[in-house]
Amino acid sequence: VTPLSDYQFADLVPYIEFARAAYCSPDIIVGWQCGDACSALPGFVPTLTGGDGNSIQFFYIGFWPDQSAVVVAHQGTNPLKLMSVLTDLSVAFMAPDPNLFPNVPNGVQVHSGFAIEHQKTARQILAEVVRLLAKHSSTHVILTGHSLGGALAELDALFMKFNLPAGTTIRGVTLGTPRVGNEAWATFFDSQVSEFTRMNNKHDPVPTVPGRLLGFRHPSGEIHIESDGRAVACPGADDGTDPQCSDQLVPNILEGNIVDHLGPYHGIFVGSIFCT
Repeated sequence: VTPLSDYQFADLVPYIEFARAAYCSPDIIVGWQCGDACSALPGFVPTLTGGDGNSIQFFYIGFWPDQSAVVVAHQGTNPLKLMSVLTDLSVAFMAPDPNLFPNVPNGVQVHSGFAIEHQKTARQILAEVVRLLAKHSSTHVILTGHSLGGALAELDALFMKFNLPAGTTIRGVTLGTPRVGNEAWATFFDSQVSEFTRMNNKHDPVPTVPGRLLGFRHPSGEIHIESDGRAVACPGADDGTDPQCSDQLVPNILEGNIVDHLGPYHGIFVGSIFCT
């Protein structure tokens, strides 16, 4: 593993704040008046919000002048509810929708629940991203989210890669993300999305489910937060061999601490109760 410098760790903070803001009601996101998260990102202009926090997770899209980037952020969900779903041994795989993910190789499979949730908003979000890229002459798109929102952001990253013009830079930064697909998904994702970071905090059990024994794998890009102020970059794929990374630290959910799912991520807690 490679320790992150203070600068490298601090560079991730804006993405954490965007993910935190996704838990706030669209009513206050519209005016970018969501408290600490919004105050930490002055200048960001939300242009589309959606979801009801129930059948469809909250989401928002906007333009970030500081990075000349379009940002898409997805809300997560109650971690105890999510763990119940993700530890269900009957969890089903499905092939990604070919209308959303053209030219995906045979054998690529994703978690059916995540895929169905993603389908609900994918086209609406894509249309706004395309509009904003054209309006601002931008070529940079950022996808972020925490928990279930991270899974949706991971799906979004590959979806955008397929559906935006060549030359568009796609960056995904997610927090506490569960596994989204099988090994073929992870391998193909790595080949298509080079700028992807998934942050895991201490003994959070959510990134370890659904289990590898069920055929699920993460793509590369883990950053593991070992303690407040210290994080390491975990090399390679989701192979369970790195002693400072999630698979070894949380070999099963009984050794996890669900409170770590909420943070702190560089001193920032993320979840519905932290929309202040």
